[in-house]
Amino acid sequence: MNIVRRIAKELHNTKKHGGRVVIVAGPAVIHTGAAPYLARMVELGYVDALLAGNALAVHDIECALYGTSLGVDLDDEGRKKEPRNHISAINEVIKAGSIKALVDAGRVGSGIFYQLTVRRVPYALAGSIRDDGPIPEVIRDSGEAQMKYKELVKGADFVIMLATTLHSIAVGNMLPSTVKVVCVDINPAVVTKLSDRGTSQAVGVVSDVGAFVPLLIGELEKLELHSFL
Repeated sequence: MNIVRRIAKELHNTKKHGGRVVIVAGPAVIHTGAAPYLARMVELGYVDALLAGNALAVHDIECALYGTSLGVDLDDEGRKKEPRNHISAINEVIKAGSIKALVDAGRVGSGIFYQLTVRRVPYALAGSIRDDGPIPEVIRDSGEAQMKYKELVKGADFVIMLATTLHSIAVGNMLPSTVKVVCVDINPAVVTKLSDRGTSQAVGVVSDVGAFVPLLIGELEKLELHSFL
């Protein structure tokens, strides 16, 4: 809990002094039920850009539309509900033309990408050959995706990496050593790999993001309330 409190204070101070916070996130954020908390972080103004892949967006939209992630009901003790929901979510975004169009049509009213859209927070979704039907916003050209990532991390003061090995290492390779980096993953090898590839300043937190993110938002809300009072 102490490390979460320290990270929250660092984040709060960064924003207080006009710094930029970038989030790098994987689909485990959705699978573990942490999506509403990351969405709250966006709502509180602690996210200036988000970097991810196709899966985070697809499962966030799936959760907003159907209450499931990969067909698993997040509100019913992990009970399998409809395994085709994530494909349906992809189809809904494709039919609408974009996530923004889906939000503007009133089809999506919650979640990470809802908050990013209504608050006009930029994001980049890097494609992969593993993607099961990438949505329109996904950048399929890896070179183009890398350039977009570089554009969004430019001038970052604080980067938080949540449960995504490949995207964390990719972003770490773009950052100068002066940027504060926190890497949260249940697999301790992720932090080791990140450090071995040059991001030696990264602070590693070995934790399930489903436990870490709610605690972090709880601490940020306390700091916000204290500042208001």
